[in-house]
Amino acid sequence: MVEPKLSDNALRAMTDDGAFRVITVRTTDIVRRMLATRSLWGAEAVQLGELVTGTILVRETMAPMHRVQALLRSADGASLWVGDSDPDGGARGLLTRKDKNAPASLKGGTLEVVRTLHNGELHRGVVKVPAGSTTSQALMVYLQESEQVVSMLAIGCVLGDDHVVAAGGYIVQLLPEVDQGPLAIMAERLRDFEDIGPLLTTLDAATSPLMDEILYGMPFTRLEERPLAWRCRCGMDRVLASLATLPRSDLVSLSADDKPIELSCDFCGTPYVVSPAQLRALLGEN
Repeated sequence: MVEPKLSDNALRAMTDDGAFRVITVRTTDIVRRMLATRSLWGAEAVQLGELVTGTILVRETMAPMHRVQALLRSADGASLWVGDSDPDGGARGLLTRKDKNAPASLKGGTLEVVRTLHNGELHRGVVKVPAGSTTSQALMVYLQESEQVVSMLAIGCVLGDDHVVAAGGYIVQLLPEVDQGPLAIMAERLRDFEDIGPLLTTLDAATSPLMDEILYGMPFTRLEERPLAWRCRCGMDRVLASLATLPRSDLVSLSADDKPIELSCDFCGTPYVVSPAQLRALLGEN
């Protein structure tokens, strides 16, 4: 029998006793597509895959109708990982380094989560990342300190020799007005799921959702399932809008030799060519 192809999704549920809200995500295809656009592999790729997965979980949990970005900065400022998640289920990620030849390393640093509100305003929260923390632990620190939400969260990204085997994660939250007793029980239960890489690998080859494993033996109700996909938001309009924010002196310099300029999207690598006429038009608007 041919097993059905699994697709990336976010699944939301609540335990029938009203104690917990649970969200699980499968992000295997997102990470595959994302890494295919960049020459990135190994520990750096795992870190980026986990951050993008975690960014989706935070958005689904705290701001499902808003765009959310998560930025992990190394303590020395040499490396920056970015996860970007949109309300339509699109997600993307980026790693930048001051020294492109040096391996990226978190080494403590900070986690900043930026939520874009409907009116264009930004809501920011920043926490220090304890040295040696995993991405899962850093996100739990953020939810506790910045959002005042007690959460149990785990994310994983498993790489094979030359392909992404599986990626995904979960978040479990104690609902308001529920005492701490159920939380202690759930925390003990989830000890077996702190490292979910092996479980994700098993589930990605089958049809059993992560939700069923997390809440095995506990009555729960599925509330919603939403598709997720890798998607870049770049385009010529966005390139021109970005150039329009430059000081007029910079635009004059760029257009001085009357030649087109070539740019590429940092997230997906798509090339763009801005003509001299387009640069002159920006100068007229600036």
